[in-house]
Amino acid sequence: MNSSGKAAEERPSLKAILASDLPASLVVFLVALPLCMGIALASGAPIMAGLIAGIVGGTVVGLLGGVPLLVSGPAAGLAVMVFGFIQQLGFAVTCAAVAAAGLVQVALGVLKVARSALAISPAVIHGMLAGIGILIVLGQVHIVLGGSPQSNAWNNIRELPGQIADLHGPATLLGLLTLGVLIAWQFLPNGKLKKVPGPLVAVVGGTVVAAVMNADVKRVQLAADALSAIQLPSLPEGSMWGAFFVAVLSLALVASAESLLSAVATDKLHTGPRANLDRELLAQGVANTLSGLVGGLPITGVIVRSAANINAGAKTRWSAVLHSVWMLAFVTLLGSLAAYVPLTVLAGLLVHVGLKLVNLAHIRELRHRGELPVYLITVFGVVGINLLAGIGLGLGAAILRLLWQLGQVRVETQAVNGVHQVSISGALTFVGVPKLSTALAKIPSGSKVEVDVAVNTLDHSGFEALESWADTHRKTGGTVHMEPLEDVWSRRSARSAPAPGTAAVSSSSPVHHVSSLASGGAQ
Repeated sequence: MNSSGKAAEERPSLKAILASDLPASLVVFLVALPLCMGIALASGAPIMAGLIAGIVGGTVVGLLGGVPLLVSGPAAGLAVMVFGFIQQLGFAVTCAAVAAAGLVQVALGVLKVARSALAISPAVIHGMLAGIGILIVLGQVHIVLGGSPQSNAWNNIRELPGQIADLHGPATLLGLLTLGVLIAWQFLPNGKLKKVPGPLVAVVGGTVVAAVMNADVKRVQLAADALSAIQLPSLPEGSMWGAFFVAVLSLALVASAESLLSAVATDKLHTGPRANLDRELLAQGVANTLSGLVGGLPITGVIVRSAANINAGAKTRWSAVLHSVWMLAFVTLLGSLAAYVPLTVLAGLLVHVGLKLVNLAHIRELRHRGELPVYLITVFGVVGINLLAGIGLGLGAAILRLLWQLGQVRVETQAVNGVHQVSISGALTFVGVPKLSTALAKIPSGSKVEVDVAVNTLDHSGFEALESWADTHRKTGGTVHMEPLEDVWSRRSARSAPAPGTAAVSSSSPVHHVSSLASGGAQ
């Protein structure tokens, strides 16, 4: 991938756009339309806000973004956060926070710090998404069953038995039907039928069944005049400014991380021009500012829509742009059709989205890598407290795990024929220096010592501690046979350096894990 923008993007001909990007844009539109409405429902925002975000994201990021085949719009990963801000600040002030968060993203893009977002532990990212998925499921399952969601996860769990005992006939049937169609669609064999987007089939099917039944259920409320439905933002008043700034920074950081990780994952799905992450972050910021100013939800790059875009044969950025054109045409010309869609059908779609965010493949991979505790701490923090607390706890756990790993130096000593043999392995860093010093202090002064340094990590503190001990031991009459530490350091550096023509990527880097997002939660 190319964050400096050196990879040239070929200018497509009109014939190429019509042949590949036009059909792909229709597929993406059919996938994105129900998701935009559903995510607005989960966010507690007007349905129009989700559609506005889809239109702005597809157009602005499609034209300006650094990842040509990435499709942007409202994402489930921010729905829970936005819901909380709307409850706390109101929808108009939340829109202002979205616009301001976009300006923060623009500043980050100008400063070219996009790569730093990839330093976030993948266990924290996957844990955050899984926690959000659980919250979405716990809230939307009440609507599926014909009721109303509660204020937090614990209340949703406590009220669920009573909700199950008091089902609401047609609403419950439609919600479960939608969920059943989505689950069954995953197991269809590949063929022409499978190419039809599952969310579209489920929503259209549920809507048709509701019409045939003449079901008395709540439906989408969308004004006949799309322009009249736009709600302009407003600034906070009085004591709300503190919460407003928290909302701005939270939206900017989470949306940026999710977009950049989706950009990296999208890069792995095709062989075209590589991602320019700084340009992508800048475009995401411009899109969020415009979306907030016209009453839209926050925007991120969305990997599921991007994967659908690539699988449908898209070759250039015009597919993402055209999908937003079709969405705008639907809102302005056919918006009245949305009024037939039952809310319980959209809730069934969201329950399926939430379930897919809890990805078992991620759990197995993180368990294999020893990062499952970080994942679980993040999940429990997001679900049990709130999104920011969960991310904070996850990052703290990741740092503690790193420190623990850095302190895993093994020092073994034994005396053989009057010679003290010392074997040092693992990671010799500042964290492990106390353990090393304790072991070396037990070696008698004036003795003969042979030291085998077979560490996979050696920092300056470890280097200094071992070198200082060896000098002191020699000065007290002892002998120390040890490979020069400069050679050990050079050998470690040579092993960690990238081979010619390759990129150096740590095994714990999100780049290794983020490709699994392409098969993960639908957003």
